[in-house]
Amino acid sequence: MALAAVLGLASACSFGPPDPDQQGAPPNLPKPSTDASDGAPQQGEGSQEVAVTVLAKGLDVPWGMAFLPDGSALVTERDTARILKVGPGSDAEGLTVTEAQRLNEVQAAGDGGLLGVAVSPKYQTDKTIYVYYSTAKDNRVGKLVLGGRLTPILTGIPRSTEFNGGALAFGPDGLLYAGTGDGTPTGTQAQNPKSLGGKILRMTTAGKPAPGNPVKDSLVWSSGHHNVQGIAWDKTKRMYASESGQKKSGELNVIAKGKNYGWPKADGPGSDAKLTNPMFSWPVANSGCAGVATLEQTVATACLLGKRAYLLNVTGNGTVLGAPQEVLTGEYGRLRSMVAAPDGSLWVGTSNQEDEGDPAPDDDRIIRLVFSDGGAGRS
Repeated sequence: MALAAVLGLASACSFGPPDPDQQGAPPNLPKPSTDASDGAPQQGEGSQEVAVTVLAKGLDVPWGMAFLPDGSALVTERDTARILKVGPGSDAEGLTVTEAQRLNEVQAAGDGGLLGVAVSPKYQTDKTIYVYYSTAKDNRVGKLVLGGRLTPILTGIPRSTEFNGGALAFGPDGLLYAGTGDGTPTGTQAQNPKSLGGKILRMTTAGKPAPGNPVKDSLVWSSGHHNVQGIAWDKTKRMYASESGQKKSGELNVIAKGKNYGWPKADGPGSDAKLTNPMFSWPVANSGCAGVATLEQTVATACLLGKRAYLLNVTGNGTVLGAPQEVLTGEYGRLRSMVAAPDGSLWVGTSNQEDEGDPAPDDDRIIRLVFSDGGAGRS
């Protein structure tokens, strides 16, 4: 019943771009709810209603998203190696989309290419952004000022046709985190402490091991990962990461310093006390989740194979309250990127222009989600 209500609202409420005579003005988008007494219909505990807006269309496998101080978003396209600027202006089609730069150093193939993007916490002064990208021989993290030269700060992350990872974000501590892929179907890198594959890495903006890492002079923050394509933190500074590409289970993990998340010894929950079980897991066919974002007590993840997003109500001690809520199931195809926007909404990118997708005429798209208050946190 809750899912029916969600989808009913999503289809009934359309908040599109402004009329043509308003072109150039900020888009006429719904404002996030800030008070449970605003008259929004209520559902059962842990369930939220969702209003959906298509912000941009005609993209080619958008992968990473990060916001600039002016409210615009930088969006990477995996296969074209373009960095796009989305907004803050708008026209009759939605938010304006312009090419900020194309990175010739990127060699896209399989699920490798131009992947994660992160904006420097000091962007107002240094104008620097960071990207996770593939070359012909490895995956790398690099930095650049838009329009300038791409400089690699970390090389040698295992490269393969699949399982290249790609998550990239600055944590609350101001340090740069990268989620890598194991690079092999059997998991030979994930348990090897000397390999950068199958890990979450924590580094300085120069690409060096960060102070306080589990092992001095090592970049590794956590290990035993198969393919990390999304990382995020909540307001308590608790870190979350997605896990995809395993044989049986898709996972959402709470990430802690020095923990081992099991791959390939464990696929989903296990009984080995030395390994850390996922916070939640789903069958592969219903998940294959990538992007992760948080809003108050809600942790959300966008899924490729499952063609849906999950909303999890997470308590103060980090446990999931009730069953995850499913939204957008089958409505927009494969969902990959997800990020919390400065205005308290979620932006989600589709991934239908790749080989596994079935693109609609407007694909790929960026979708904006606004939640009503429903007990699981509100935007």
